[in-house]
Amino acid sequence: MPANIVVGTQWGDEGKGKIIDIIASRADVVVRSQGGNNAGHTVVNDGQTYKLHLIPSGILYKNTPCLIGAGVVLDPKDLLSEIDSLSPRGVSFDNLKIDPRAHVVMPWHITLDGLSEKFRGNSDIGTTKRGIGPCYMDKYERCGIRVYDLVHPEVFAEKVRMTGKLKNKIITEVYGGEPHDIEAIIKEYTEYGKRLAKYVDDVSVIVYEAAKANKTIMFEGAQATLLDIDFGTYPYVTSSHPLSAGVCVGTGVGPMIISNIIGVAKAYTTRVGKGPFPTELDDEIGEKIRNKGGEFGTTTGRPRRTGWFDAVIVRHSVRVNGLSSLAINKLDTLGGIGDLKVCVAYKKPDGTVIENFPAALEELADCVPVYETLKGFDDDISSCRSFDELPEACKKYIERLEELCDCHISMVGVGPDREQIIER
Repeated sequence: MPANIVVGTQWGDEGKGKIIDIIASRADVVVRSQGGNNAGHTVVNDGQTYKLHLIPSGILYKNTPCLIGAGVVLDPKDLLSEIDSLSPRGVSFDNLKIDPRAHVVMPWHITLDGLSEKFRGNSDIGTTKRGIGPCYMDKYERCGIRVYDLVHPEVFAEKVRMTGKLKNKIITEVYGGEPHDIEAIIKEYTEYGKRLAKYVDDVSVIVYEAAKANKTIMFEGAQATLLDIDFGTYPYVTSSHPLSAGVCVGTGVGPMIISNIIGVAKAYTTRVGKGPFPTELDDEIGEKIRNKGGEFGTTTGRPRRTGWFDAVIVRHSVRVNGLSSLAINKLDTLGGIGDLKVCVAYKKPDGTVIENFPAALEELADCVPVYETLKGFDDDISSCRSFDELPEACKKYIERLEELCDCHISMVGVGPDREQIIER
């Protein structure tokens, strides 16, 4: 049975939640492997909208085990808030499991995230200030606090006192901030640990046993390829590996169990935060796409930057993720825009044309897009359920993207609801 990975191929916000929801409805197990509550999935199911941050999207299916892997950094306060907000809506958490190796976002991580961004001034990264980067920093400095510690009060208290003392010193003496009350943190977070203890289990073992039992597994990605710490637009990236390979590390399974890797892209491009964006539309068309597509962040509400589809970026994602196919979302948003442009290459200041995504931010910043213009469409395509029903211009647009990205397009989204999908 297949083990599917769903990853973002642009800068995030590609509508992964919708594709994940469709595949999760057919899966026996759903797994989240990296990132934290800086991610957001919006899922529209049966006319209801769910905004998920830490909870895997499979939670909307009552009997589907939903697993949070060791590669996730978990804010227990936010997770419990999410549980408390979804439970009255009939969502069951009986099948939620959290790996004890997952690291815990502590209050000082959030404080340090904000202080470091302020210190950078105009050179700030544009983080969500949720403490994600500082939490991963502690993980790799080997002074982090894990879910195992959180649910063992004596171990937790000892580690918080030791680490908290150092973090307070950095907050006060480096940044001039206010120190945290360590004993108050211990008291507050110990209660969170008590509530979460029933969910803690070895996710690596659960996934391995599911694979041995030939169950269908879906690994849902957070963020996206261009936000990967190594292969994204560094330093304007996240602090983990949203690539398909990150799934194996963040879950504790070998790559041999993976059978299908689906990349998700919009029919155009968006980005939140700072950094180069070659196809950005800082004009009336960009604003129209933003408003028509509802391009405002799930986690922060920030307006997203919008631009034409960038095939250079998506080709990069096809390669570094080893994509089996692509899902193109929000084709309907482009209706009535006029002629559509697609970036097929970049031109450097010396006139050199390149077709591969550059490794350095400085080189990308100097690139200008080389466009190909395709005919637009005015039709309402939201009720189309087969590729043949689409207007000819839509079909040619999708077929051209397929050629440019060198990857089969298996799904086309024509509206926000999970039913508004064309499967090829």
